[in-house]
Amino acid sequence: MNRPGHITEQPDPWRVPVAVDQIPDTGLHRDLEAGAAERAAIADVGGLREILSASASLDVTPERGGRFHVLGRVRARIGQTCVVTLEPIENEIDEAIDLVFAPPDQIPVLSDLVDDAADSDAEIPDPPEPIENGIIDLGRVVTDALFLGVDPYPRRSDAVFEPPVAPEDPEDHPFAALKGLKLDAKPPAPARPKKP
Repeated sequence: MNRPGHITEQPDPWRVPVAVDQIPDTGLHRDLEAGAAERAAIADVGGLREILSASASLDVTPERGGRFHVLGRVRARIGQTCVVTLEPIENEIDEAIDLVFAPPDQIPVLSDLVDDAADSDAEIPDPPEPIENGIIDLGRVVTDALFLGVDPYPRRSDAVFEPPVAPEDPEDHPFAALKGLKLDAKPPAPARPKKP
């Protein structure tokens, strides 16, 4: 999952901070369920009509070098508007989450490794996300994954777009009235200034 840039400058709509110094060596499992206030805030930030449900199941595992691997899924049911009929519809989201978080001082080095991998035929890993102030915000991770799963052009399964029908008479179009206007063959001469 690649994290998109900030959608807005609003504060994160769903915060579930986890202090990395409190994650045991065996890892940490979290099942998250967004409440009504969080769902409304996520819908507002994401430009969605509504979010009916949003939940996630995540495993946070420590790795060497102070890095942490976050693996899991986000599932949601969202309300959108059909781009064809403009009727309200509901869509299901089921997105995988697979991120690595690293201390900020490691980000440039690890990003360079990702750039080097881009030159080869191997699968390119995502650059790591920074651990900010010793915290990994699982709510933000889930929100970003949910936004990645949103269909930008939702449509009902039975919706059919019918393009506007062209007029049968070639003279019947919006600019047909302009044909009736006649241009003078000789443009009017500019007005001469009066002599004093």
